[in-house]
Amino acid sequence: MKAIVVTDQAAGTAGMKLVERPEPQAAINDVVVQIHASGFTGNELTWPSTWTDRAGRDRTPSTPGHELAGVVTALGYGTTGLSIGQRVFGLTDWYRDGTLAEYMAIEARSLTPLPGDVDFTVGAALVMAGLTAWQGLFEHGRIQAGQSVLVHGAAGVVGSMATQLAREAGAYVIGTGRAAGRQTALDFGAQEFVALDKGALEDVGKVDLVFDVLGGDIAKRSAGVIRAGGTLVTVTGPTEARPSGGLTIDFVVVPDRAQLSELVQRVRDGRLRTNIGKVAALDDAVAALNPTERIKGKTIIRVHS
Repeated sequence: MKAIVVTDQAAGTAGMKLVERPEPQAAINDVVVQIHASGFTGNELTWPSTWTDRAGRDRTPSTPGHELAGVVTALGYGTTGLSIGQRVFGLTDWYRDGTLAEYMAIEARSLTPLPGDVDFTVGAALVMAGLTAWQGLFEHGRIQAGQSVLVHGAAGVVGSMATQLAREAGAYVIGTGRAAGRQTALDFGAQEFVALDKGALEDVGKVDLVFDVLGGDIAKRSAGVIRAGGTLVTVTGPTEARPSGGLTIDFVVVPDRAQLSELVQRVRDGRLRTNIGKVAALDDAVAALNPTERIKGKTIIRVHS
C-alpha cells in the first residue's frame, strides 16, 4: 500500500516521503480501516510519539496523521461493536502509525460510526478540531450560557470550531487573530474581533474564559483580561500565566466516541461547519503538506475516493 513516512525529525514536513509499505493486520481489539480521508496536524512532527514508542525506542519510519474517516475492512480477534463495511471516523493513538496511508490498524474503541450523509472529507476535518474545541470549552472551561469567551485564532481550524460551539452554548464570543482573518472569524460566529497584529489584546476588557491555541506571550497576556475566578484553557502546554483567583488548564485532546457523535450530529443539523482549506490526493500529499504560501483552513488528504 502507499503511505507517507518520516525518518528524520530535523527535516520536519520537508522530510516526508511517499513509499510502499505492507498492509497492516488487525490485532486483538483492532480493526483495519481503508482510509478515505486523513488529517494532519502541523506540529505533530515535533511530538516525541511520532518518533519513539512508549518505551522510548525508535519507531521510524513512522506514518504521521491522526485524524481519519474511512471504511472498516477487517476485524481483529475478539473485536466487537463495529462491522466490515461500516463507515467510521476517529482519532488515532499517538504512538502508532497514522492515517496518511491507504490502510491502517486502529483500536476499535477509537472509532465512531460516520453517518452516510456526511462526506469522508468533512468527517476527517471534524475529528481533531472538534474534539479539541469541545474538550477545551465544556470539559475544562466549563462554559456557561451568558459568559464571555475570548477565542484565540478564531479564523483557524480549531478556533473556528470553538467559536461555533461557544456561540451555540449561549456565550458571547470575541475572536482574535491576524487582521486578515477578521471576516472569516465573524462568518464562523464571533461577535467581535481583535486583530492581534493591529490592536492591543487588552482592549477586549474582561472575559470569563479564554480558549488559547497560540501560547507564548499571548497566553501570558490573556491571563490579564480574565475576570477574577475565570479560566484560561490552552492546548499549547504548561504556562505560568494565571488569572486572578482563577484557573489555568493545559490539556491534550483525547479520543471520545460520544463527543464525536455529538459533533457529527451538529454537522448534519447544519449547526456546525468544518474549516477546510485544501483537499489533495495522497500522491500529492507531500507537496500539499509543504505549502509555499499560507493556507487558510485545514488541508485534508483524500486517499480513496
